[in-house]
Amino acid sequence: MKPVLLALAAALIPGTCVLADHHEFKTVYDGKDLSNIKTEGNWKIQEDGSLFLDPRPGERGWTRYGSYLWLKEDYKDFTVDFEYKHPKGGNSGLYFRIYDESDATAHGFEVQILDCFGKKKLGPHDLGGVIGTSGPLVNAAKKPGEWNRMVVTLKDNKLTVVLNGKKVQDGLDLVAKKRPNKKLAEKGKIAIQDHGQPFWVRNIKVKAH
Repeated sequence: MKPVLLALAAALIPGTCVLADHHEFKTVYDGKDLSNIKTEGNWKIQEDGSLFLDPRPGERGWTRYGSYLWLKEDYKDFTVDFEYKHPKGGNSGLYFRIYDESDATAHGFEVQILDCFGKKKLGPHDLGGVIGTSGPLVNAAKKPGEWNRMVVTLKDNKLTVVLNGKKVQDGLDLVAKKRPNKKLAEKGKIAIQDHGQPFWVRNIKVKAH
């Protein structure tokens, strides 16, 4: 049977699915429920449903790993979809394949989130770059204070990142592009960084592949 006819037949037969993605997105944060997240950080639910990071006095830098927003499950291949915003000079990051929660930076990979609005030349430590590995293909930054949407997909050790509708990483092979003293774990945790600066997130969703 031809593919088109097969797909039509499947649509007409209850319980039949052809070439479908059986993995659905799971809502991690819906504006109300924090049960799918663990954190010691001062993340506060706002009236508009966003989650606001309000650093406590003395909370600076990124080494307070317990204060990150941690998804509770381990993931191998996945897509994580979320929105964020920050003030001028904002800094955060999306971590994945973290195999030791004691130090996310040493034991995972990070897609950088940084205020790079208007910046011409970008490297691995700029918005959409993979820290220490690869700079973004384009600058997709919005102005500080505006909501951004980031969709990060890791499949077969290849990373694709779409930021505000623009592809900033396109099938980056994290195994072929080796980093000294850095391994890509078989699976691990996903986390959003607490960098000790005000930061907002909302509509966090994830699915395994």
